[in-house]
Amino acid sequence: MAALINHSVRRFLQTSAKRAVQVQGPSAVSGGHEGGYKIWKNVSLFVAFPAIALCAVNCYLSHQNEPHERPPFVKYDYLRIRTKRFPWGDGNHSLFHNPHTNALPDGYEDEGEH
Repeated sequence: MAALINHSVRRFLQTSAKRAVQVQGPSAVSGGHEGGYKIWKNVSLFVAFPAIALCAVNCYLSHQNEPHERPPFVKYDYLRIRTKRFPWGDGNHSLFHNPHTNALPDGYEDEGEH
């Protein structure tokens, strides 16, 4: 019985080794995929970068054509909560504060000018 199992295992290993050699086409180990990087390089250069440039131009042009009106100030209890002062300036303005677009808890700074 042991001889039969030994013979079967040996025969299986021999035939599987022959099948592994008979694989058709390039293998990843043999370096047969030399053209793969060229495809992705061309896709990046001729599709991705022009698409990014077109999106940037579209955003720029649409931003130039739209009027820049800010929404009216509504004092909601859950917005612009100051539980602790900011560690810069007077403590009420955010770090990148724009008085035209960013409201303080009491309203816009230049409300009287508009």
